[in-house]
Amino acid sequence: MRVAILGCGYVGLELARDLVADGHEVWGVRRSDEGLDAVSETGAEAVRADVTDSESLSSVPDVDHVVFAASSGGRGAEAARTVYVEGLRTAIDHFAARDDAPDRLVYTSSTGVYGDHGGDFVDEETPLEPTTDKTQVLAEAERVAREYAAEKGIDGTVARFAGLYGPDRYRLERYLSGPVTAGYLNMVHRDDAAGSVRFVLEEDCARDEVVVVVDDEPVSKHEFADWLADECGVPRPDKRSKEERLADDGLSEAARRRILTSKRCSNDRLHELNYGFRYPTYREGYRAAIDAYRDDHA
Repeated sequence: MRVAILGCGYVGLELARDLVADGHEVWGVRRSDEGLDAVSETGAEAVRADVTDSESLSSVPDVDHVVFAASSGGRGAEAARTVYVEGLRTAIDHFAARDDAPDRLVYTSSTGVYGDHGGDFVDEETPLEPTTDKTQVLAEAERVAREYAAEKGIDGTVARFAGLYGPDRYRLERYLSGPVTAGYLNMVHRDDAAGSVRFVLEEDCARDEVVVVVDDEPVSKHEFADWLADECGVPRPDKRSKEERLADDGLSEAARRRILTSKRCSNDRLHELNYGFRYPTYREGYRAAIDAYRDDHA
């Protein structure tokens, strides 16, 4: 299997390592020297290109599958549109026009597209209600990944990631120091985010589907913070209700919307496909970080 990972960053690098270890040929696309070095360290071939520049994508050889995991760098909605919508269209147009075009695309999205569901469970059949400009862009990009790609003869799959965590992205200090505002956490370890994409490619499943990529146990932020404190051997942090947090006059509109957005994400479809989680819950996923914290504070 020949795979190009466009935007081979936090998840893409782990995906590259997985695929190379399984004997596949992999090309990781980045723009910076540092990014290209990181790709090379995985054993994949590093290619300098930009998803918004079709000509630069010519440096990527013909492949069977394209994974679009590019990032807008945490910037606003317009930057997100440039990468996730315009960049995705550019990439689809470029690869579809080749004599030996890839037959499928996997686009990595976010569970932020659901909006607020009052703490209820959501799944692949739940209508999208994005509440911010950026999540509206992500919802539009999902349509590009499936509908526009299909028009160009490429089967699209959307991997809708919950909150990513893992090496270099554990949030111990945030939750140990507090105060912690009420709400739900939907999480997936980086290795399972990458593993789920590898799985749908290797098993050739979930074509023209959305798959929610989240672990087995959405958890309340208060419960998670208390568990984390107990495991780290420190006092439990202070808690705040949503009402107390929303009463803060200095709260940004984006933060206010995040607080008001509540849902629990179901991974039933991923289990139906028979994906096996490396880290089924936060308890397994945070163990390395907890052990490191206790060693540092012994």
